[in-house]
Amino acid sequence: MPTISSNVHLQVHLQASTYGVADRPRSPMYNVPILRANGISKSFAGVRALKNVSFDVRPGEVHALVGENGAGKSTLIRVLTGAVQPDHGAIELNGEVVHHNSPALAKALGIAAIYQKPALFPDLSVEENIALGTEKPGMLRRVDWRGRRQKARSLLDSIGAAIDPRATAGSLSMPEQQLVEIARALGANAKFLILDEPTASLTTHEVSKLFDVIRRLRERRTGLIYISHRLDELFEVADRVTVLRDGNAIETRAMADSDRATLIRLMAGRDISQIFPKLNVPIGDVVLETRRLASTRAGVREATLAVRAGEILGIAGMVGSGRTQLAETLFGLTPADGGEILLRGSPVRIGSPAQAIGFGIGYVPEDRGRHGVIFDLPVAANLSLADLPRMFPNGFLNDARERGIATEYVQKLGIKTPSVGAQTGTLSGGNQQKVALGRWLQTNPSVLILDEPTQGVDVGAKAEIHSLMCELARKGLAIVMISSELPEILGMSDRIAVMRRGAIVRTLDRAEATQEALVELQA
Repeated sequence: MPTISSNVHLQVHLQASTYGVADRPRSPMYNVPILRANGISKSFAGVRALKNVSFDVRPGEVHALVGENGAGKSTLIRVLTGAVQPDHGAIELNGEVVHHNSPALAKALGIAAIYQKPALFPDLSVEENIALGTEKPGMLRRVDWRGRRQKARSLLDSIGAAIDPRATAGSLSMPEQQLVEIARALGANAKFLILDEPTASLTTHEVSKLFDVIRRLRERRTGLIYISHRLDELFEVADRVTVLRDGNAIETRAMADSDRATLIRLMAGRDISQIFPKLNVPIGDVVLETRRLASTRAGVREATLAVRAGEILGIAGMVGSGRTQLAETLFGLTPADGGEILLRGSPVRIGSPAQAIGFGIGYVPEDRGRHGVIFDLPVAANLSLADLPRMFPNGFLNDARERGIATEYVQKLGIKTPSVGAQTGTLSGGNQQKVALGRWLQTNPSVLILDEPTQGVDVGAKAEIHSLMCELARKGLAIVMISSELPEILGMSDRIAVMRRGAIVRTLDRAEATQEALVELQA
């Protein structure tokens, strides 16, 4: 087996043996797939999310599914669970083609998905939550509370979960809620489970408990798909792994024949596109600096970084690494309770967005639809929202002034709109993003935080936004850019800070940053 070192080889082998990966005997029945995806393709608005993806899962097998953000994992899971229909290809369960799949049909066939955030009713008891997924509805059916409790206890015991069925679901920890969902799925006769980032919010001890549950499920010959960005976990629980990249199934291979370096190479095998027009501009003094910044509420810890005038500092990290939470801490949405924030060398406390704006910090959030722009307001109103006190010092709106400034920014940013009075929701995604960007540029910031600045926009708009970023950097603005796209991080950043579990683990210069290095640091 290819290995990084003999110590890693020994550790992985011991872990695999512990969880039954290396030493479990393979019966002839084990090699017969319980689920097979044949040539699955799916497009959204002309964008191919999946391209002829095929793989299978066998009874009692843990099949890992890995890939960068946007590789197609979520779309594939939605196809398997019936949430979306494939454009081409088919799903087979126990050798039979599943026609017209739907969430209800998938559940009836024994397919269940357990997501990172459990979907329990927090104000109901554990036994009630389990009953909702296992009992047939009936208007006049009398509730057998004792039988319901006994069934819930039996299902929980079957996976080794010491949870009181009478406990309120909202009072349970995250791993306990996940176990309740697994018990509920098994109570509904699930024969195939999908675990989507199940350990993202768990401690090491909690992960160990979950792996024990996976071992029990494997012994019951339940088929499992295991999705995780934490590559080390795959060697502990997975039998095989399928790597997705840009919607394609790159390779399916045995974990026993894999190592970390191989998986990273398969995941990160893309060239950087030509849509990243990075300019080399003079880099000035440090504008914003953090030293061991922490926010208990946000889950940020040990975040040390510095961004200079004219610099684009990229923040890379997997989902759940704390990137957005760091941005919210810097902007005062979840104020820091540890460490330091310095602006041009002077310590400051940012307790609210208003204070952040006063210090010259702007923030374009990740979710454009919820926090970036207000779709029902005109372009002019959206552009002025972050700077109302300066624009209207007397407290009275001045439509002519607002429209005049809006027209100026529409021209500066190349926003394509019939007029500044048009509703923002009628614009394309790229132009909506430019409106969100223009709102903060009006505040004349010295630091601009961009969270997923090109998410959901087409290639042309992405190139335009990147050009705007370069022009702002040339004018001396310090930019912090958070992105899930490694090509964007590599193509636009002067330096890259990598986050993992709420902490910045390393900052790389542009010259030393590669896709493989970033994937390895994030995993």
